Formats: sequence, C-alpha cells, structure tokens
Amino acid sequence: MTELSQMPSRITELRLLGLCKELRLPSVAKNYLTQARQAQETDDSYPDYLRSLLEQELSLREVNRRKRLLQQAKFPITYTLDTYDFTAVPSLSKQKILDLARGEFITKNENIVLLGGVGTGKTHIASALGYSACEAGYKVRFFTAASLINQLIEAQENQTLSRLENALLKYRLIIIDELGFVPFSQQGAQMLFTFLSQRYQRGSVLITTNLPFTEWTQVFHNDRLLAALLDRLTHACHILEFAAESYRFSHRLDSTFEPQQLSSITEAHDEIT
Repeated sequence: MTELSQMPSRITELRLLGLCKELRLPSVAKNYLTQARQAQETDDSYPDYLRSLLEQELSLREVNRRKRLLQQAKFPITYTLDTYDFTAVPSLSKQKILDLARGEFITKNENIVLLGGVGTGKTHIASALGYSACEAGYKVRFFTAASLINQLIEAQENQTLSRLENALLKYRLIIIDELGFVPFSQQGAQMLFTFLSQRYQRGSVLITTNLPFTEWTQVFHNDRLLAALLDRLTHACHILEFAAESYRFSHRLDSTFEPQQLSSITEAHDEIT
C-alpha cells in the first residue's frame, strides 16, 4: 500500500464517518485509519486492506447478532452444557444432548420433551440447548408454561392475540418450561393447545415437565384434546427422561453438609418426594 501522504481532512473524515453511519458500518468507522497505517507498514494491497476492514465489520456484526439473540430469548439464567454434570443423571445420554445442540432438530422443525422429577436439571439442559441455538443464529424464546398462557390470555382479552401468535411464529425454537407445575384453567389449556397446534411443522418446541404423558390430563383436562396434542407434539420428537434424584438437591448437599449429615437428610428428602 502506498504511503499515506497526510491525514484525511476534517471534512473528509466527517464525510467518511457519515457514510459509515448511513451504511451501518461502525467497525469500519472505528478502524479504517488504524488499519490503513497497519496496511502501510506491512505493504498490504488496497484489496487486502479493504478485506481486513470488512472482515472486522462482519465479525462485529456476528458478535452483536448473538448478543441480540440471547437478549431476545429472555433466559432467566444463562446455562451452558459445559456446566451440567451428566454423571448425576445416568439415564441421560450426553452424546444425544451434544447432537441436539448442533441444532439440526430446529432445521427439521422437530420437538424435544424433557421428562423427569423436580430438580433433575431439565431447565438447565433446555436453557443450554436454547443457548446453543442462539449461538448458531436461531431465534429462541424462553417461557414458563404459566407465563406463556398468561400472555396468550392477556392478548386475547386485548384483542391482540393474532399479533402475538404471528410474532411468536418468527421464533425457530420456543422453550416451555415447567409444564405441569401449575394447574391451568380450561381456557388456558385450550389456548396452549391452539398455540402448540399452530407450531406443528412450522417451528420447534422444547418442553420440560415433571409429569409423564399419562398424567398430562391434569393439565389439559380433556382426553380428546390431549390425544390430539400428543399426536402433533410427538410426531417428530426427541423424548428424554431424567431418571435421577434431584440434581439441585444432591449438589446442594455435597457443597453444604458434612458426609455424616447426608444420610439422614437424604432419607427425609426421599420420604417427602
């Protein structure tokens, strides 16, 4: 690259910054002079200089896009797979989870259902898979089952339900946590059924629940409604069981109590659960 004879004039600099702002190139605006000096020192060609600037811009956009996707997902806590102790849940295949984390189930509009008792790490795995999906560039939205139903009911009362449903269809993955923890009204059950039916083969759903499928009538109150829902939900679905004692409970014991205290506490916990 030929030697820089002089710094750009203030007018030229302001015009360049204005163009970068209009074209939404913040990294170029920030780095064009520094990169020009470096290109001069290493005798880079003009195309190499331009390529370097644009690669930095693209990298910044990718970082910002991932941040934006994670913010839109509204995870209550950020969990990743590398912080999950798979040895605590022997029934869960680590390789299966890692395969799902690649996101192919989303491209195929497949679903995931995580079944297991309270505290076995279902929310951790669900959030971690959602995090991986955001990192891969997919739009994800996290809800508890209760909060989703409340939003659907509120939208219906405000006559904005269609707008909300259309907005949610833009998300490639919807995570519904804690299905079965809170009983739903008949209206809530019907609205959740409609919502899930609308996503059939149009977007992926990941559900965590402490109830086996045979007990979902406690949530949906209607056998025919439930049969129709399960037919759609499980048509292309990965069903994973978390057969273990409470993941949170055992880890809290290990970090809090002395070994001699554990047996009596564990016995009391087993009697309660």
